[in-house]
Amino acid sequence: MSLLAVLLEIGEYAIGYLGAGIGAGLAAVGAGIGIGKIGQGAMEGIARQPEAAGTIRSTMIIAAALVEGVAFFAVVICLLVSLK
Repeated sequence: MSLLAVLLEIGEYAIGYLGAGIGAGLAAVGAGIGIGKIGQGAMEGIARQPEAAGTIRSTMIIAAALVEGVAFFAVVICLLVSLK
């Protein structure tokens, strides 16, 4: 049996559930990659300018929090779609 046939047997909303699950996973992976890039840039900046470590660190935390907020919003939207 093909994957499409299995999904059609489960019900008409199965593809929506699958899409919501994939969307939530992609949001989590994207947030992880984004926060990793933010950390990488901050560490490189601190290595170049050690006297600016405090400013760079606080900016990094704010940027990571914004990325995490967007990822959380995407996961909540995917959950709402799957539970509707």
